[in-house]
Amino acid sequence: MRAVSASDPAPRDSTAPCRELLRIPIAGRDWLIERLADLETLWAGMDEHQFGADERLPYWAEVWPASILLAGQILRSGPRLAGRTVLDLGCGLGLTAVAASSVGARVLGLDYEAQALRFARGNAARNNAPQPLWTLMDWRRPGLKPGVFSFVLAGDIFYEQRFFDPLRRLLGEALAGDGVAWLAEPERSVSAPSRLADLGFAVRLLCTEKVAAVPAGNVVTVNLFELAR
Repeated sequence: MRAVSASDPAPRDSTAPCRELLRIPIAGRDWLIERLADLETLWAGMDEHQFGADERLPYWAEVWPASILLAGQILRSGPRLAGRTVLDLGCGLGLTAVAASSVGARVLGLDYEAQALRFARGNAARNNAPQPLWTLMDWRRPGLKPGVFSFVLAGDIFYEQRFFDPLRRLLGEALAGDGVAWLAEPERSVSAPSRLADLGFAVRLLCTEKVAAVPAGNVVTVNLFELAR
């Protein structure tokens, strides 16, 4: 585990893919999220070992519709999160962690790609939000103090069966007794309510919405679930 400092420079060199600044309207405000624009170059620059069983693919470089819906839930629920300790799993470019920080939550943003965390740190500053604690860690093998998080947030992480057991262990360990998890997931059989109930938590569907991807514009149906003990 390593915290990514505000002094860590975001990588810039002549061979790096160019960047683009996305404006994402959520809850009556445009949120500014910088990302790599030329994703094909990013893929082409990956090492062969990154395509192995762990599949360290650059999913972090996208703003997923699930994260947009989850950020809206966070912003609409601001008083509920203010002053609470929040864990954002697979935070990527930082949209949901920044949204939580902006409403007064104390946020720990996890990702296992250092480059993602550098972009996330820049995106927090770009949106004038307090900096979350950005931490380099694989949420499937976490090193977290048990029972300290009032909220666990996750957008589009539960897309394969192999993530089921690690997620169950993490939620069981990380959540406080009265804590809840908000999981935003595109409609998939693996993330159906009946499957999520197997995590050992009470599952409540908060909403289902069609969300346009940014910047592609394709529309995805996303479910937002609340899990509690």
